[in-house]
Amino acid sequence: MVRAEIQLFLENAPGQLGRLADLLAAEGINIDAMTIQDASAYVRELFKARGKSLKRIAPAASYGSMQKDSADYALIRLLVNHTDKAIDLLSKKGYLFDIMPVVALEIENKPGTLSEMARKFGEEGINIQYVYGSAVPDQNRSLFVFSPEDIDAAAKIFKEKE
Repeated sequence: MVRAEIQLFLENAPGQLGRLADLLAAEGINIDAMTIQDASAYVRELFKARGKSLKRIAPAASYGSMQKDSADYALIRLLVNHTDKAIDLLSKKGYLFDIMPVVALEIENKPGTLSEMARKFGEEGINIQYVYGSAVPDQNRSLFVFSPEDIDAAAKIFKEKE
């Protein structure tokens, strides 16, 4: 249901993901779900939001430089089995990260199930900011992670179903 997603920036270079995975594994922390994207897309969306609703906190030149530099980093979103332990470890190792609440749903692995979940968000007027998930072929269950604009309202929808 509602879980804490770790969002961290990682240098976009060979071997960096392996180092992160080794670090977590050495402490017995399993990655339950993960997605990786070029951080420049994240930074562009952040700038778009700042332009609409938030005042700038730095000169325009700084934003341009930050956007250029962001291509050197990847934005990794992950769910782990021991979030507090992972947060402590990442802090000690100097990683730049944030924690965001998300809705993680284990759903049936069959046609139409994701459609049903997405339709429920829409019926309640809840926008989905992003979603990621995966299923293993020929398995009965899959895990999907939703980042809704209204986490409390989304949690209520799926709590009723449990």
